[in-house]
Amino acid sequence: MLNLSNQRVDEAVWNEQPQRSHKELLNPKGSKLLGRVMLSIGLVFLLILFLPWRQTIQGTGSLTTLRPEDRPQTVQNAIAGRIEHWAVREGQLVQRGDTILTISEIKDEYFDPNLPERLREQLAAKRGNVTANAAKIEATDQQLAALRTTLTVQLEAARNRVTQARNTVSIDSADLVAVSNFYQIAQNRLARYEEGYKNGLFSLTDIETRRLKLQEDMAKVVAQRNKLLNSRQSLANATIELANLRAKYGQDLAKTLSDRSSAVSSRASSEGEVASLRNKISNVEVRRGLYIVRAPQTGYVVRTLKAGIGETIKEGESIATLQPEAPVLAAELYVRAMDVPLIQPGRQVRLQFDGWPAVQFSGWPSVAVGTFGGVVTVIDVVSSTNGKYRLLVRPESHPEHHNEDDHIWPEQLRLGSGVYGWVVLDSVPVWYEIWRQLNGFPPSLQAEPAKDSPVKGYDETVKK
Repeated sequence: MLNLSNQRVDEAVWNEQPQRSHKELLNPKGSKLLGRVMLSIGLVFLLILFLPWRQTIQGTGSLTTLRPEDRPQTVQNAIAGRIEHWAVREGQLVQRGDTILTISEIKDEYFDPNLPERLREQLAAKRGNVTANAAKIEATDQQLAALRTTLTVQLEAARNRVTQARNTVSIDSADLVAVSNFYQIAQNRLARYEEGYKNGLFSLTDIETRRLKLQEDMAKVVAQRNKLLNSRQSLANATIELANLRAKYGQDLAKTLSDRSSAVSSRASSEGEVASLRNKISNVEVRRGLYIVRAPQTGYVVRTLKAGIGETIKEGESIATLQPEAPVLAAELYVRAMDVPLIQPGRQVRLQFDGWPAVQFSGWPSVAVGTFGGVVTVIDVVSSTNGKYRLLVRPESHPEHHNEDDHIWPEQLRLGSGVYGWVVLDSVPVWYEIWRQLNGFPPSLQAEPAKDSPVKGYDETVKK
């Protein structure tokens, strides 16, 4: 190296270089401080790993009501009609039984203002018809009784005549036998007299006398035969008369019974018409009471679904939406199917409502700010359309669950507003929760869930 300058710079460089290298090296005191800080952080992290952590199951949903009658409902008219007057406006509070809408009749069969009186007149006429038929039935019964009595008497007389005719036939038959015997004897005597006349024992006068006697006996036989035939004819006539009498009175009885049956049928028909008219009168009276549509329960008229005066509405058509005044609110949360077996009725829940700012620490619910407490009341037994299961959460009301520092659910809550909830499970160490989250395992329980009905809590709530 050429030393052309009188100024020496090598000595300055060599003197400056150790100081610069020393400055660039680490300060031993700073390393010790950093080590102490890292050790402290490690100890704190190690302690945190053993702190208790409350496992939670997250769910989202909206506000609903626990009872079906507290949910918004549509007010419907029972009959068809024409709108005449609106008695409410939207947002108005109505009491149960207050008038909401007045309608008028549109069916021509109900136009008559005196229709109930007309129907009552028809009813009175039909009741008179029933009374007349009842009187006719009573008179027919008396006629039947008289016919049966007369038939009994005349049948007995006819039977007596038949018996008499039969006895007469018997007597005439016996007389015919006797007369025939006399005639036979007379023939035998005449034959002996004629034999004796030939032998000269009897005179011609005796023969003629016997011949006259034979003629008389023969005449008696013929007369007795005719008499017997007449008696038999009388018996036949008596028998025919008895049969004719039975047929005649049988016909009269059948006709009377037919008249009675007609009267009974007419009375039954009249009674049916009476019942029909009474039913129609009741229907007309009830229908006239339906011209005014009333509020089924106390609540707010949210929206009217019909408008204008003179508009025609059908029967069973919705005319307004009514929200009950003081519904029993419940949070409707939807959770995954894999988390449902870990939840039982009575589990505590932390809720965050839309419109209320909150800070929630999932593992430490006690330090949460702006959240509200609740208790699982109902767990659906089937999944919803979104594939998740629905939980119904009620405010904490049981002394065992109620927290004095917890806030009561706001009165400004509205049905349908959003809710975000955390179902609080058992406590586990932080290290276990980290390990579970890294492996994707579900939360764990310390004991097997009780085998109770999923709706047991709901039943108890309804009873209270």
